[in-house]
Amino acid sequence: MLVEFNTLPDASRIWIYQGSRSFTETELEEIQKELNDFIGEWTAHGSQLNAGYEIKYRRFIVLALDQSATAASGCSIDASVHFIQHLEKKYNVELLDKMNVSYKQGEHVAYKTLVDFKKMAKQKAVSKNTIVFNNLVTNKQEYQEHWEVPASESWHSRFM
Repeated sequence: MLVEFNTLPDASRIWIYQGSRSFTETELEEIQKELNDFIGEWTAHGSQLNAGYEIKYRRFIVLALDQSATAASGCSIDASVHFIQHLEKKYNVELLDKMNVSYKQGEHVAYKTLVDFKKMAKQKAVSKNTIVFNNLVTNKQEYQEHWEVPASESWHSRFM
């Protein structure tokens, strides 16, 4: 069952899908409709899942699931991954590649391969103060407090 992202409890499980590019306004409208439809039908062993989403910076799709009523099953997680793969194919965008890094350059969100990010850190083109997106957060509270942080406060710090 689709619920407002903001109403989900802090312990809700989070999945973050980082786009290799920003979505256009038209794509955003279409993706929101597809997300509404998918989440409205998303189940685990026949039980409705209470879930919501938000799209940040026209680039990140954030799914949240309240597992207090019904937990995600392997099949329901597979269904969400297949849905994301569908979006990747339809919009010609990478969403599942975890070997890329997004970070802020002013108000712009940049996207680089991990190899390029390491090179940039070595060349001091990014620093421990560079705002990065820690897509390894696992629940809504971590997402709200530790997703968008200086590199020094994230796993990215090992490259600084």
